[in-house]
Amino acid sequence: MEVEMHNFVFGIYPYIALSVLAVGSIARYERDPFTWKSSSSQLLRRRQFVIGSVLFHVGVLVIFFGHLFGLLTPIWVFDMLGISHGAKQLLAVVVGGIAGVMALVGGGMLFHRRWTDPRIRKTSSFADIAILALLLAQLVLGLATIVVSLQHLDGHEMTKFMAWAQGIFTFQKDAAAHIADVSPVFKLHLALGLTIFLLFPFTRLVHMLSAPLRYLLRPGYQIVRSRRQVPLAGRGTRQS
Repeated sequence: MEVEMHNFVFGIYPYIALSVLAVGSIARYERDPFTWKSSSSQLLRRRQFVIGSVLFHVGVLVIFFGHLFGLLTPIWVFDMLGISHGAKQLLAVVVGGIAGVMALVGGGMLFHRRWTDPRIRKTSSFADIAILALLLAQLVLGLATIVVSLQHLDGHEMTKFMAWAQGIFTFQKDAAAHIADVSPVFKLHLALGLTIFLLFPFTRLVHMLSAPLRYLLRPGYQIVRSRRQVPLAGRGTRQS
């Protein structure tokens, strides 16, 4: 039973999660384009928002692209460049650890702000709070994997995850076997990551797909129209 569950979670579930991520995101953009936004509340408790947002987004982006290139780059490329598995493992631990702490601190500030401020919480949906809580849990698990990784600085353990990820994207039916004997904390980390991919199209996270560079470089202010009197011929005035 345990083997069947492992094969499902790490051999079949990735395709379900990635399919829902792709199809769900496209369907939401086509059917409900006006919900494709982050629903910013930056006018409330702005200082906490800015600091938390910068730490969280920078940390998450470093982690995401680190995982993307680290897992999907063929092992022979690192061998050709003369980068040992141990050096790659150490780099992942140091950079991932720093980025993880940044993202966790920033995410904690954003969660505290959203949970404790009555005005912000009132305008937050269940999905807003739940997905942020899941991301924080994922960051905690990710930092916990560093403790285990420090016991395998030869880099051999990391090659298992590279073989698994590349096996999934090349449709190898035995991809799940590559990580059959890894620590449970790694398995929890991977399973929760796949679940976040699954939920992605149904949350505010979809705004990440909208011109990422423009999102990062957007101005730190919002334009708000003031209430003023607009004359109407023969009908007095109206407010806008």
